[in-house]
Amino acid sequence: MNAADLVASVGWTLVHFLWQGALIGCATATLLTVLRNRRPESRYLVACTGLFLCLAWPALELALRLQGGGSDGGDAMVLFAAGLIAGSPVDEGWGALLADQLTWIVGTWAVCALAMALRMVAGLLWIERAATHERADPAWQARIERMATQFGIDRAVRLRVVERLGSPITAGWWRPVVLVPASLVSGMPAHLLEALLAHELAHIKRHDYLVNLGQNLVETLLFYHPAVWWISSRIRVEREQIADDHAARILGEPRRLALALSELEKLQFSTHHLAQAANGGDLMSRIKRLVRPDTQALNWKAAIPVLGLVIGAASFAHAAPTTPVKKDSEAVANFDTCKRPYYPAESIKLQHTGTVTLGFLVGKNGKVKESKVTKSSGHVALDEAAHTALTKCTFRPAMTKGKPVEAWTAVQYVWTLE
Repeated sequence: MNAADLVASVGWTLVHFLWQGALIGCATATLLTVLRNRRPESRYLVACTGLFLCLAWPALELALRLQGGGSDGGDAMVLFAAGLIAGSPVDEGWGALLADQLTWIVGTWAVCALAMALRMVAGLLWIERAATHERADPAWQARIERMATQFGIDRAVRLRVVERLGSPITAGWWRPVVLVPASLVSGMPAHLLEALLAHELAHIKRHDYLVNLGQNLVETLLFYHPAVWWISSRIRVEREQIADDHAARILGEPRRLALALSELEKLQFSTHHLAQAANGGDLMSRIKRLVRPDTQALNWKAAIPVLGLVIGAASFAHAAPTTPVKKDSEAVANFDTCKRPYYPAESIKLQHTGTVTLGFLVGKNGKVKESKVTKSSGHVALDEAAHTALTKCTFRPAMTKGKPVEAWTAVQYVWTLE
């Protein structure tokens, strides 16, 4: 096989994956919707299978093309996909057009894939360096070894304390290491940090590091397809839920893990990870699930995002608007402009906790014009403290058709004691 045949085989494989990935994404989203109220292990298996198919299907097709000497790839399915994207009638001209661009397609893909591979290697090298050179903590090392025995892990688990790290990280399977932010070791109560370590040990017990490496490989090779990134993100969501459940079972205290996640969120709030903390983010959804699991309602919009993208792209292409219309966006608080709410001393004394939801009317200039408590925490002092602090924040205004508009937005703040 000559170089031209190799480029043609790789190029047509990449082009074909546009529709193959869309089909896999739609099927995965549909199954995840059907299983939305089942255990996360079921959804995790579906998502992992979907991502595996994203790699296996084009790999099999490439192998067949290489055996066939780089045969013509401009078949009906590719032409159909090209016609949808371009919003014009399907004819054989699209096959010839794509064939003429295969060299550029393969070249661009190779450069981007190489850049992402180097990024992944750099991350692995950083983890290896941290595991080797960052400081150990004898007390916590002894504690994590006892916990590893409790989890049934028969391999040695190393613990390293790392500066400038946002949250704990687990790496390695044969010689696992848990990297813990120095801010957690010094600023989090021991029993809560132990709960976070239990979560990391659950990852080690399940060999999640190997699955994560596989995800990185698929993301590197098929980076250009949104279905790959969406399926991979769902794998990570379900994996975190499984690890939460495993850790909670071993600890026997789901609430302790929830409090640990809440404390982690507050520490991130105080170290410029403010938007995620205030808006809830993934940590908030995990906390709510541990404390009060509930049944998820059917949401077809979330169930078939890839299909929605395909339909939207086709509609947009056929409509052929002369000027692009930007999607609306909500007002978002810039928490660098305000201080974290101060816990009232009397509330600490009385052990008051709760969640307060505040509504803000944000003007076109990002300033708060009006504010109110839309849902009380149950304690006036906590409501007033959150209201006083967060009212001083500056917001990024809501946008409609690319222009700032006045709009209401909501911010939720969780008051939690250790």
